[in-house]
Amino acid sequence: MDFKTPGASMASNGEIEGVVGFLGAGRMAQALAAGFVRGGLVSASNLIAYNPSPAAGEAFIDAVGPDGRLAASPSELAKAARIVFLAVKPQKAPEALASVAKDWRAGEQLLVSVAAGVTLAALAAPLPKGSAVVRVMPNTPSLIGKGASCYALGEHATAEHSADVGRLLSAVGFASETPEKLLDAVTGVSGSGPAYVYTMIEAMADGGVRAGLPRALAAELAARTVAGAAEMVITTGEHPAALRDAVASPGGTTIAGLAELERHGIRSALIEAVTTAARRSAELGQQQPGQGNK
Repeated sequence: MDFKTPGASMASNGEIEGVVGFLGAGRMAQALAAGFVRGGLVSASNLIAYNPSPAAGEAFIDAVGPDGRLAASPSELAKAARIVFLAVKPQKAPEALASVAKDWRAGEQLLVSVAAGVTLAALAAPLPKGSAVVRVMPNTPSLIGKGASCYALGEHATAEHSADVGRLLSAVGFASETPEKLLDAVTGVSGSGPAYVYTMIEAMADGGVRAGLPRALAAELAARTVAGAAEMVITTGEHPAALRDAVASPGGTTIAGLAELERHGIRSALIEAVTTAARRSAELGQQQPGQGNK
């Protein structure tokens, strides 16, 4: 998707129009906001956040710069911002949404949720009828600008909203619009995926130590090998199997190692990990209250 779509709401200097707010100012909110500033999409003076924890608020300002603002209440935030990111724990989402509902201006504002598992229906239910909402499934590498995110539009979200969200999320990595029904699968691949990769890096490093490498060197080699291999897939556009086959010489070390991985079922284990995480995501979504607008 082209995130420079002309439909995006841009000021003459290329920034997203209006104030961008964060309901919740934890690590993900800080990373997103800092990415927006770094990417030239939002100036620090057009960022505002609310968090009941003073420490989180201070950390937010440290992340975006001294021109960033803190709201004294959710109501102040709702009145100030055109786009509001809901960046709270999923269990806190109903309370957070209720705190801005009375000041929400349907047709003028956009709610973008990064709360895992909270459905579009649950997001829209506490807000006035006709409110535009977008649900995002980010992942933790967004914290360092290497995220892989997908987002789904609610009933009243427009192509312009999609363009705005796409441009903002692309400031912290890759982003793609997808139907909400696919977000559980996205959770299984990219949302939970970093944990699978960390486990693989740890295991590769342990293997290196077992083979005689110092622990620090083994960990560095394992992490950089995973990062480099992933970048090869992205940069070349080649199928992972083709890149794998290019490394596996007949009768060589790599094919011997691959045979051992297959003997232990790594491929089926990863497939099952993704599908099980996706299934759990769907179960959590079904537990969310609120399936209609007031």
